Amino acid sequence: MKIVINIVLFILFMTMVILGQQHVGYAGLSVMLIGLAGLLTQLWAYNRNGQRGKF
Repeated sequence: MKIVINIVLFILFMTMVILGQQHVGYAGLSVMLIGLAGLLTQLWAYNRNGQRGKF
C-alpha cells in the first residue's frame, strides 16, 4: 500500500512541475516549487529508510 501511495504522489508532483512550466508568472512558479518540494521530500524519505540499518 505504501508503494502505491508513493507512486501516486510521484505522478502528482511531476504533473505539478510539468503543468507549472506552462503558466507564466508567479502562479506557475509556485506550482513548480510545490511540486519540487514534494519530490525532494519523497527522495529524502526514501534515502532515510535506506540508511537506517547502516549506522
